[in-house]
Amino acid sequence: MKIELLERLRCPQSGQCLTLETPASGVDEIESGWLVSVDGQHRYPIRNFTPRFVPELNYSNNFGMQWNKFRQTQLDSYSGHPISADRFWKATGWRPEDISGQWVLDVGCGAGRFAEIALRAGAKVVALDHSSAVDACFANLKQHPNLHVVQGDIYSLPFKTESFPFVYSLGVLQHTPDVTQAFASLPPMVSRGGGKLCTDFYWKRFRTMLHAKYFFRPITKRISPQTLFAFLERNVPFLLKLSQLLGSVPIVGVVLKRIIPVADYTGRYPLNERQLNEWALLDTFDMLGPQYDSPQSASTIRNWMVKAGLEEIDVFQANLLVVRGVKK
Repeated sequence: MKIELLERLRCPQSGQCLTLETPASGVDEIESGWLVSVDGQHRYPIRNFTPRFVPELNYSNNFGMQWNKFRQTQLDSYSGHPISADRFWKATGWRPEDISGQWVLDVGCGAGRFAEIALRAGAKVVALDHSSAVDACFANLKQHPNLHVVQGDIYSLPFKTESFPFVYSLGVLQHTPDVTQAFASLPPMVSRGGGKLCTDFYWKRFRTMLHAKYFFRPITKRISPQTLFAFLERNVPFLLKLSQLLGSVPIVGVVLKRIIPVADYTGRYPLNERQLNEWALLDTFDMLGPQYDSPQSASTIRNWMVKAGLEEIDVFQANLLVVRGVKK
């Protein structure tokens, strides 16, 4: 943990400032130690340069497993394609010069696919995740001097309120136990006077609910992550081939392939065969494994933004259903 992060951290239980227990003088980065609330009632470990504000075992364990197994898969620096960058800039509407030198909060960072984009633009990125994916994120991006990784709970974010000019959460909130409350935790983190918030959701519409994954999830979400992953590792290559075959049928192919429960990016992303299989395994596990999967309607997320007092609200489709706004 870098010392400069300390001024933005708060005890998630009491809201108090945190102090480092017996810090070593002259050290700018802490590999291990303890953060202690001012009244001494709450203590949080720092392990592998990462403050930890949640129990080691929690509802997001499957995400920790998937991102540590696929640590680099979706990084643009690894795939060689600007897939994450294109999604990030299109969803947020921000420009690299907007976030350069600014504090940016990434809620649900996973292995750091979007944090990498913000870091490359020169932002000071606080990458938070509930799961052990933080370890994958740190391993991927630790070479960036402006990276700060935190393991924390979205329902009790361990930060000083209104301390981030830019906050985003992409591909995350629909996988939380209570999406309404998860979203409600984000606006308080956004700075007043023009701070910006962007998040996205699976779109709650008839087409979405017909996706094959919703027929299988009542079973697959109850299977242990290890068992499910082993099954998918054996069967995804076949399912992907079948999806590609159905997708090649003229006119109706795009509909037919949706009956196959596999993430097929053929023709959508410029990935080679190995990458197509790797992304298929990763995102099929991501479809079938999470304990929670709650799509939202456009009207619902717009109302959340209004209720939170944000302005200049945009709701549109860009990969997922995106909403963004500004805190005046």
